[in-house]
Amino acid sequence: MVKETGFYDTLGVKPTVTPDELKKAYRKLALKYHPDKNPAEGEKFKQISQAYEVLSDAKKRELYDRGGEKAIKEGGTSGGGGGGFASPMDIFDLFFGGGSRMHRERKAKNIVHQITVTLEDLYNGATRKLAIQKNCICEKCEGLGSRTGVLQMCVSCHGTGMQVRMHQLLPGMVQQVSTVCHSCQGQGQRLNQKDRCKTCGGRKMLRQKKILEVHIDKGMKDGQKIVFHGEGDQELGLEPGDIIIVLDQQEHRFFTRRGEDLLMSMELQLVEALCGFKKPVQTLDHRTLLVTSHPGELVKPGDTKCVLGEGMPTYRRPFEKGRLIIHFSVVFPPANFLPKNKLKELERFLPGKVGAEQPESMDEDLYIYADLEDCDLEGRRRRRHQYYVDEDDYASTGGVQCHTS
Repeated sequence: MVKETGFYDTLGVKPTVTPDELKKAYRKLALKYHPDKNPAEGEKFKQISQAYEVLSDAKKRELYDRGGEKAIKEGGTSGGGGGGFASPMDIFDLFFGGGSRMHRERKAKNIVHQITVTLEDLYNGATRKLAIQKNCICEKCEGLGSRTGVLQMCVSCHGTGMQVRMHQLLPGMVQQVSTVCHSCQGQGQRLNQKDRCKTCGGRKMLRQKKILEVHIDKGMKDGQKIVFHGEGDQELGLEPGDIIIVLDQQEHRFFTRRGEDLLMSMELQLVEALCGFKKPVQTLDHRTLLVTSHPGELVKPGDTKCVLGEGMPTYRRPFEKGRLIIHFSVVFPPANFLPKNKLKELERFLPGKVGAEQPESMDEDLYIYADLEDCDLEGRRRRRHQYYVDEDDYASTGGVQCHTS
């Protein structure tokens, strides 16, 4: 007759539970209420571990059945054979093969995936759905590989996980080679075919497809990482890995990002640079800015001006924006765009020529006229380089040669 059933109730089992049933119940609850998975259930995890520590030991269980929890506290815990555990994590590590706290804190491999985003995505924010494949512990057998968890020693390697083979190199010379056992894949144990889990086939792991919703916040940058903690590959005895999403920004046709600023180029005709202009600019959120230069505000070639508050949003402060920086270039009209009489008329409206001019009455025979031509500096540089290369090749064919007999 059992005096108390508190520990049995904690594990959700009856007092007549067998050791295998007790172990299975603890495994299921420990995985469910582990602090890494449910941080708010630390007390529940502690109660489950304490109950299993007592009931899994035959002497402690007998003492608990006769006198209840009071009998355990008064003298059974330390002297019941097998000793106590320093913390609930220790029994969890021992049960799941962790071995130590350091081993328990090891993680499985992370999954790194790159997604392509546009500058519009980083400006406005976006949501992407991503399908990934990851390794998961079989829920049907809870990573045991079978319903009962019964394992047999591998007869091929005698439980060592390694096979030793002898290779004769020469008469009287033999090489010993150790290889991983092919029968048990280095585990040292095997499952009977009839005991294998039908869901995972005894492999303990399954390959599953996972759909993730990736939220791209306004102001994120090229190369920034978005981490899904604990959503990566699972491995027995290890903390699940993470899924790391890396943003890869495409180049934009008009804008270039520099920190929180947006840079663009704008081409002006000469009349616009001199007399003012109004030019529309389509923003990344589909608004239209009318960039305006008032008459008399001269814009020179190479000038840079900016519009405040029309750059990129600041990450996590999207209402704060950088600048829209515009680099101007000026297109001059083609040659002979006006007849000579019109040029004289245009000259009256432009500032006077800098420097003193020679009087028209001076004898033109004293002048040497120099006409301007188009100058191809790059072409001339290439021709000069080719000349030196050819000269070096020619020089290498001559000179004193050394003759040996």
